[in-house]
Amino acid sequence: MRSRALCGIAAAAALLAATACGSSQGGGSGSEAAPGANGAATLTAPAEIADCTGHRTVFPTPARRIVTSNGSALELLLQLGAGDRVIGTGFPPGKGTLPAAVAEQGAKVPVLGETGIAKEKLLGSGADTYVDTFGPMAAMGDTGAAPTEAELAAAGIRHVYLLSTACAADATGPATDLAAVEQDIQRLGAITGTTPKAGELVAAMQSRTGAVTAALKDLPAGQRPGYFFFDFDAGTKQPVALCGRQVGNAVITLAGARNVFADCDSDFRPVSWEDVVARNPDWIQLAVRDRGSAAATTAAYDEAEKFLRDFPATKGLAAVQQGHFLRIGSEATTIAGTRNADTVQQIAATVHPDLVKAGH
Repeated sequence: MRSRALCGIAAAAALLAATACGSSQGGGSGSEAAPGANGAATLTAPAEIADCTGHRTVFPTPARRIVTSNGSALELLLQLGAGDRVIGTGFPPGKGTLPAAVAEQGAKVPVLGETGIAKEKLLGSGADTYVDTFGPMAAMGDTGAAPTEAELAAAGIRHVYLLSTACAADATGPATDLAAVEQDIQRLGAITGTTPKAGELVAAMQSRTGAVTAALKDLPAGQRPGYFFFDFDAGTKQPVALCGRQVGNAVITLAGARNVFADCDSDFRPVSWEDVVARNPDWIQLAVRDRGSAAATTAAYDEAEKFLRDFPATKGLAAVQQGHFLRIGSEATTIAGTRNADTVQQIAATVHPDLVKAGH
């Protein structure tokens, strides 16, 4: 996967000034929405979105026919109340993986690709907007090469990235807060005319993370336990480290833990098991991707734990011997979304149970 530099925010051109790239503050928002004649949201000013390279795209009216690259972008649009405008998705969410409030509507969205969306299918989808979680990617299976920006433009499709994930690898410095995720929500609110709802979602996230931050405000740096994100689905022959630029690093940091690979200057990077052992994490997240059912996902967690308990290089780690495992899905940790805030609380309640209570 190639990524672009995190450099640009959502803005309503007539209302907001640009925010500096790499700011630690919450990102800009889009233009205000007002009800149209048919009750649908409209824009009171054009929404102007800057992508990772600084290229700007103007939405004079809200996006009406949206294709999403995967279930995470779809989930955000559903939560914003724009799900009825999503005409297709790639990497569809597995059964039971969407929040209950939006699951029924999400299940009705046509699947344009079980993994990536084939170029011809995307270009011929009739979409006016493509929301891309991962950014430019190499061919995946039989989907072929991704369409170029020129081809998307020729098809009348505006290309919008989730900056927090698509642009993470080239960001400046480690991710230590969820500002980029909040920007993504506000950007999608701007282009769909759902800015007030975007504000509600961001406020709810900030409430969750703020409560954790307040509870941990007196925690000395030396009491932040080492934390290893074990990406089980990336393979066990050579582990893949979650690095400092990835949004998951922000999740771990906000939760009062210390990502043992935070110094890795990328989003993800292959490492060795010797590296993992040398960093001797206090806690290990068994990060598996949702398998589509609770039983299958639980089995994947069991398999990941068994591997660490049996593998010669890891079975002697104190975290393994003490059973310091967290069963938290990859998606809720590494993909931009409102559930990142829930993961912050879940990790904090596990590694600091005396300071943070589960569910609060």
